[in-house]
Amino acid sequence: MNNTAEIQCPRSVTEEDRARAQIYQLLGVLLSGPPSSELLKGLASLQGDDTPLGAACKNVAVLAERTNPYDAEREYNNLFVGLGRGELLPYTSYYLTGFLNEKPLAALRTDLMARGIKARSDVKEPEDHIGTLCEIMAGIITGEFPCDNDLPSQKSFFDAHLEKWAELFFTDLEEAQSAIFYGPVGSLGRVFMAVEADAFAIQ
Repeated sequence: MNNTAEIQCPRSVTEEDRARAQIYQLLGVLLSGPPSSELLKGLASLQGDDTPLGAACKNVAVLAERTNPYDAEREYNNLFVGLGRGELLPYTSYYLTGFLNEKPLAALRTDLMARGIKARSDVKEPEDHIGTLCEIMAGIITGEFPCDNDLPSQKSFFDAHLEKWAELFFTDLEEAQSAIFYGPVGSLGRVFMAVEADAFAIQ
């Protein structure tokens, strides 16, 4: 994926779903690699409102304006790469079992195969990386993949692969010792995942 908060959505996608997909896409980009200078500039112009989600967006904008690409890359590496491993391990398997490459990853791969979603050849991370899952959710919402993109399909993927751990991961990111720019990213992810969970719960 390119370092951009914008994605192309089919005309049949509602404005609400377009906005949801863009947040998923943004989280996916930020968690898959350090932000470019162009993305930081774009994030600095984010607008918000008085809702928890709007406040989180404003906080991301404030920190993006103060952050340069070098510091963002160093922070990203401290959080997710490190010497041997970073401060956080952003994988479903780790959060649900305490180990990498466990049953949650196998279940995800089975689901992706059934949906006709293929792993990108340039991605070395296991598919249960939180950044990859956010990008997949964005693609399901916008109809990028051959599988159904209706709400039941979205809910099925969210419930199986994000609902049980994503909010906890983003809380950990929000509170991580190395997180400065990524602290507000964690807040945005936590609030957004809670909104998504509540919305899917009434479907």
